[in-house]
Amino acid sequence: MRLPSSTIQLLYQILLVCLLNRPSFAVKKSYVVYLGAHSHGPELSSSFVDFNQVTQSHYEFLGSYLRSPNTAKDSIFYSYTRHINGFAATLEEEVAAEIAKHPKVLSVFENRGRKLHTTRSWEFMGLEHKGMIPSDSIWKKARFGEGVIIGNLDTGVWPESSSFSEEGLGPIPSKWRGICDNGVDHTFQCNRKLIGARYFNKGYASAVGPLNSSFQSPRDKEGHGSHTLSTAAGNAVPGVSVFGQGFGTAKGGAPKARVAAYKVCWPPVADDECFDADILAGFDEAIHDGVDVLSVSLGGSASSLLNDSVAIGSFHAANRGIVVVCSAGNSGPADATVSNLAPWHVTVAASTMDREFPAYVVLGDNITLKGESLSATRLAHKLYPIIKATDAKLDSARTEDAVLCQNGTLDPNKVKGKIVICLRGINARVDKGEQALLAGAVGMVLANNMASGNEIIADPHVLPASHINFTDGISVFNYVNSTKFPVAYITHPKTQLGTKPAPLMAAFSSKGPNTVVPEILKPDVTAPGVSVIAAYTKAQGPTNQVFDKRRISYNSVSGTSMSCPHVSGIAALLRASYPSWSPAAIKSAIMTTATTLDNEVEPLLNATDGIATALSYGAGHVQPNIAMDPGLVYDTTIGDYLNFLCALGYNGTQISVFTEGSSYVCRKKFSLLNLNYPSITVPNLSGSVTVRRTLKNVGSPSTYIAHVQNPNGITVSVKPSILKFTNVGEEKSFKVTFKIVKGKATNNYVFGKLIWSDGRHYVRSPIVVNAK
Repeated sequence: MRLPSSTIQLLYQILLVCLLNRPSFAVKKSYVVYLGAHSHGPELSSSFVDFNQVTQSHYEFLGSYLRSPNTAKDSIFYSYTRHINGFAATLEEEVAAEIAKHPKVLSVFENRGRKLHTTRSWEFMGLEHKGMIPSDSIWKKARFGEGVIIGNLDTGVWPESSSFSEEGLGPIPSKWRGICDNGVDHTFQCNRKLIGARYFNKGYASAVGPLNSSFQSPRDKEGHGSHTLSTAAGNAVPGVSVFGQGFGTAKGGAPKARVAAYKVCWPPVADDECFDADILAGFDEAIHDGVDVLSVSLGGSASSLLNDSVAIGSFHAANRGIVVVCSAGNSGPADATVSNLAPWHVTVAASTMDREFPAYVVLGDNITLKGESLSATRLAHKLYPIIKATDAKLDSARTEDAVLCQNGTLDPNKVKGKIVICLRGINARVDKGEQALLAGAVGMVLANNMASGNEIIADPHVLPASHINFTDGISVFNYVNSTKFPVAYITHPKTQLGTKPAPLMAAFSSKGPNTVVPEILKPDVTAPGVSVIAAYTKAQGPTNQVFDKRRISYNSVSGTSMSCPHVSGIAALLRASYPSWSPAAIKSAIMTTATTLDNEVEPLLNATDGIATALSYGAGHVQPNIAMDPGLVYDTTIGDYLNFLCALGYNGTQISVFTEGSSYVCRKKFSLLNLNYPSITVPNLSGSVTVRRTLKNVGSPSTYIAHVQNPNGITVSVKPSILKFTNVGEEKSFKVTFKIVKGKATNNYVFGKLIWSDGRHYVRSPIVVNAK
């Protein structure tokens, strides 16, 4: 039967309505929509700014895409209202793409997860190296950082630690606008030392789902935040040790500075712990609260600067005079692995110090091998059977997993009562010891793989253990393979100072070149990041393993997370000494006074005994005593950074949005090579090129002469080669010309130096060139 046309039309309309109103099955993700800066002006420091009005404008903006401000209100979970203009919301991919086309939107990017930069997570305490810690006179000159406020974006803080006691401190600085948001944790209390705490978890929740009340607290339940914050600015605490080792006074870089914790990192989900949306929220509040230095021991994969929460947050911080210090990452020793790549923050690599905790492996053939450990337990003084993990594996386990002593690979029947040899890699070093202990081992020898070379780390293992280098590992394997009944003994660790050579670059420390902006050398400097002793949480054992029921107040941890706060402490001392200096001037002072020599006055080495380069250490190892009197600085202005962004391809309209609404005209022909940076990098030299730099005098009147160490196959000339400064604050510019020596260029990076000296100051800039 044929239906009437009116009936067909009615059915069609009903079908159309059903299709239009059907539930959407499009996949939604959380995104950050970045709109630049607010134009609050000077009112921001008062109570007259209506932040709710800013949030309402975000609802209306997103509502224009979602057909309703109410729908937008349900979608947005962060509205950034203080300094960073933007919001974080759950959106369909198509909607996010449409928003990205809006002329006032600088970027739209996924709310990605980032990692803490401690080596235990994946595979200025106690720094004895002469000249590498502030001298008493420098600490006194800088009043131990008094008056300076250091913020820390991390896993929170353990407020009961002695490192954060308020004893001896006066009133909280009047400029402080922060709060102590303890959430549901009423035992968490701030004081005159720990003057603020906040937590941010909505970005994390958008990725993992609803959170229970235990997440509503700034308390550090992982140890990382307490460790990094106390390294930067912990009080002087006598009688500190890790199971009796490293005994002494724990003291942060700026022990009289006030501190604030911004918890943005949470239990790992697919290795991600700190999400972009939370990081931006932390930055926005920290800037508003009034911090002077921000320490950021986290990072992720490289991305364009305006799709990077740390780069965005640190730009707004620098614009407000805040020094931001970041970790370089723990993805070394491979090239091009460094993270946190923006020129407006300091990026720190990790190196060793001249303190060791030797634990010797004594083999049955009387060969003795030096390793390191912080094991609390000790073996009875006798020889024990020693077995390779591959010989002790379960029948069901893969050899490539067993050699690493991974979870569930060791056979208790083969391991019990023996020392097990585990190879470094993949799973955490302390986890290997736990697996050995659970299988019944009495001890563990942890042998480096080839990539780790000579880098050995003292960890608080749960059983007697010794971590040995690659060469010694081969010796142990050869002994076991060639002996019918191999036996061994592991000595209890001791503390040894004054070891040489030191520092050495850590194998885990991420390296350049910069994969986003090759014209900017990253990392900027290196600092101690191996076996650093600092405050810890009481919510976890020192290995952070569920099996570990021990609790200690101070712990030894390694990573660029540990080197970062060393530099944060130095930055705080500089800020206390020179409150008018810009973040760029403070950064320059740290970089141009760094050293590329070890305590044997030889070039810094990497973990395989090769000579390290600027791609590993940037300008070199920090020297805070010399940084207090740098002579000259490369002072980069916010205008310089805006021209830098123009050269990256952002137009004047976008830059205007980036700078609190003021109009901006990009300088024509500004070269990325000419950013007034303390290092000079030419990533694609063809023929010749000339770059420009400007120096500012921050010392007494003096005349400086340029000295150049040419990179292989490159000639470098400086004009003028003499600069005479008569006044403090006086600036003078110069040009540096690079030319390829015909037939001498190589198709890889080569390194040199530019040093300006008046005979007392040595203002050093690394030169990095890659010739075509």
